[in-house]
Amino acid sequence: MPERGRPRTFDRTAALRHAVDVFWARGYEGASISDLTAAMGINSPSLYAAFGSKEALFLEATDLYTRIEGADIWLALEEAPTARLAIERFLQRTARAYSQTDRPQGCLITLGALHQDSTRGAICDDLRRRRAENHTALRQRLERGVAEGELPSGFDSAAAATFFATVQHGMSIQARDGASCTALLATVAGAMAAWQTMVGTGAA
Repeated sequence: MPERGRPRTFDRTAALRHAVDVFWARGYEGASISDLTAAMGINSPSLYAAFGSKEALFLEATDLYTRIEGADIWLALEEAPTARLAIERFLQRTARAYSQTDRPQGCLITLGALHQDSTRGAICDDLRRRRAENHTALRQRLERGVAEGELPSGFDSAAAATFFATVQHGMSIQARDGASCTALLATVAGAMAAWQTMVGTGAA
């Protein structure tokens, strides 16, 4: 007979990965403790013992999500030889990743929690910080394009980064609403059509 009071053992990493999927599909508010424990294969006491609270679990889940789901998208900024290709590939990879059918569509960082209230401020603050870091990554890649002479010296890297981040956020919502990869790639084509206007006549 099992020893009474002994905590149930489980694979913490695997359980956290399942929690990512629940939060990704339902958002913070939409994911109930029963949803989480069912997906993670544990009971409520084990969840609280291992992670502390639903809020702490969500923060840990978003950290794991960022490491395992978004890496390939953001690598495009580093790997592409030009700023234009970097942005185009970044958006194309976004379209493909957000529309995959074997996982929740869209982006957890965009859709996980948008409205801050007095009890969930830490969650919205964390997601806002992550979105700001993503904006910074875009801005820095565009600034590199200016430094390397690909983009004109007066190019507004911050404004362009805001534009392309907004396109990505919109693609997340469209994907969650059922947009196909083909439809999202058409959005990418439209966004890249604005590139020439941004950089000015004669620029790459």
